[in-house]
Amino acid sequence: MDHIPPASLFFLAALLLFPPCSAESSGIDRRALVQRHNPTIRTMDRLSPLSVGNGQLAFTVGITGLQTFTESYARGIPLCTLSYWGWHTVPNREGYRLEDAMKYYDTYGRPVGYASVTGTPAANWLRGNPHRLHLGRIGFILKREDGSEVVVEDVAHAAQTLDLWTGRVTSDFEIEGQPVHVETACHGSLDAIGVRVVSPLVESGRLAVRFAFPYGSQAWGLSAADWTHPDRHETAVVNRGKRYVLLKRVLDADTYYVRVAWTGDGHFVETAKHTFVLAPTGEGDFAFTCAFGKNPLSGALPTAAEVRASAAAHWRTYWTEGGVIDLSGSTDPRARELERRIVLSQYLVGINSAGGRPTPETGLTCNSWYGKPHLEMHWWHGVHFALWGHPGLLEESLPWYQSILPMARATAAFQGYKGARWPKMVGPDGREGPSGIAVFLIWQQPHPIYYAELLYRLHPDRETLEKYREIVFESAAFMASYAHWDEISGRYVLGPPLIPAQERFAPEKTVNPAFELAYWPYGLEIAQQWRERLGLPREAQWDRVLQHISPMPEKDGLYVNAESAPDTFGTAGPRKDHPAMLMAYGMIPGPKVDPGVMRATLKRVLKTWDWASTWGWDFPMIAMAAARVGEPALAIDALMMDVQKNTYLKNGHNYQHDGLPLYLPGNGALLTAVAMMAAGWDGAPSISAPGFPQDGTWTVRWEGLGRLP
Repeated sequence: MDHIPPASLFFLAALLLFPPCSAESSGIDRRALVQRHNPTIRTMDRLSPLSVGNGQLAFTVGITGLQTFTESYARGIPLCTLSYWGWHTVPNREGYRLEDAMKYYDTYGRPVGYASVTGTPAANWLRGNPHRLHLGRIGFILKREDGSEVVVEDVAHAAQTLDLWTGRVTSDFEIEGQPVHVETACHGSLDAIGVRVVSPLVESGRLAVRFAFPYGSQAWGLSAADWTHPDRHETAVVNRGKRYVLLKRVLDADTYYVRVAWTGDGHFVETAKHTFVLAPTGEGDFAFTCAFGKNPLSGALPTAAEVRASAAAHWRTYWTEGGVIDLSGSTDPRARELERRIVLSQYLVGINSAGGRPTPETGLTCNSWYGKPHLEMHWWHGVHFALWGHPGLLEESLPWYQSILPMARATAAFQGYKGARWPKMVGPDGREGPSGIAVFLIWQQPHPIYYAELLYRLHPDRETLEKYREIVFESAAFMASYAHWDEISGRYVLGPPLIPAQERFAPEKTVNPAFELAYWPYGLEIAQQWRERLGLPREAQWDRVLQHISPMPEKDGLYVNAESAPDTFGTAGPRKDHPAMLMAYGMIPGPKVDPGVMRATLKRVLKTWDWASTWGWDFPMIAMAAARVGEPALAIDALMMDVQKNTYLKNGHNYQHDGLPLYLPGNGALLTAVAMMAAGWDGAPSISAPGFPQDGTWTVRWEGLGRLP
């Protein structure tokens, strides 16, 4: 074979992942596409706060453009200020260790420890620490003419819009007939917000800004703040000038800084412990900037106008360099809503999922599971970036896997396995949290292999191979070691103990779940290809597992949840939670999947599943499976299914229930599915938008999208 120069290899790889645009794709007005879905809020809606951010910091605001009436949002999506770096740990005075939550399970004749004990003081501390920290509440103090403080019912004629193209929230409202105009934005690269206020209330002294700072919360809930323990932390003014102040925040062993700067005259005073008020004394046009950082913030802050300009440049780059899908020419009545969900999801992942580590399920908008990411969900949080022309945003999170590799290796070794066992619910330090479910999951194990392969398809060079070889090989080493050789049946099996992606089965009894049986050989074969690309021999043990791993379990011509739970579609079958068998031909091109059996399984799932028990990413995942088996109409039906867990709010968040009012894996899965349906997948039909119906009701124009493996 003739030598192919590296530049040509890169071009071929780019064509593979980013094929030419559809025939109808020319001339998309990206700005018009994005801005026609700008959300507008006209009433106080607890589920519709809007956020500004840059991937490192998110600032979520209510109807006034700041975090003013926080109590009104407490039972919906709370108004938080969160960053990817802002964590807090309550002192571990009892010296709790993960071993204090350990329970041992028989694993083919040997005891293996899992941190599955919950409900004890040790487990509670280990689960709740570290936790993501609400960096500070910034809201208005608004006064009536009689001097009393305004309540939310006094806000009249509200009109609030998020301009997605520029990342700016504009809020207009009236207090006793007096207009207030507010512009809120987040700097594109600094963890700083800029706010401009125009109102006669400024000059009359009836408007001020309150800054309040909480303690960290060990609770599972959404707020990320504990306002009940003011004596456990400190807020001190360490520097001030005529128009700025620098605050130092100390919470136990954690420290960060807050710098506020303003234009015009004003007073910044402490009114209570951890509470400060900035009261402007000039005319009716007032602006301030507030920045947060782990280190002291020196030098002048950008003005609010400069923050708005930076935000506009940041988002213009994001929208113009990434992929887009325009469905405006479609006649299917669902097209407009699908396009809205796509655009708003692009914005939300740009704020919440673009930091330097895997993302929690509620991102930087509020907390869930203590603000900790779940690594099995990182697939949905990150893969779409590679498909939508932002591969660097996926790549930014991969060094974190390398940083926790020693801990992942130690976990595998402790359990008697080779390689690295990646945790599920995990803090920034890499330590997993005790759980009766999370510690038994394994479907996150091949994920780093998948991510590395996606990036290699874009950059098929030795540098990429060397950069990620360690996490690829260590992931594969664990997978091959974890598979158990069953002498009686002459095959490798997975589990027990194990809990599959469909989290409905006892770990002690579960054997050979369907998706994991497909993902194991898929990941191991990619790892072997990486060895060959590096000039290394194939690992004999990996090949042995590849050749002898158990087939996906079937019954009555359908794929079932697990070999140990074959009655999926029987009268008592657990048709709840994730229909994970479909993942084997949705998320991945399962190497041993029979498309006919998968098609029949898909149709049975659509007829019989308990949708109330599912999660937001299930619907796009089902759509991906439908696309692969040649059922594009069913793919659209799945994407647009009218059930609660598939609700997308005015602000674009994927609502699950009041305890989890937003769920970013749903947004990321939606973006992954529609990119696949538009740009195709390896082996897809050579037609435009192969995952969309070809009956003339859908006109799919797209640019800059990548092909799914």
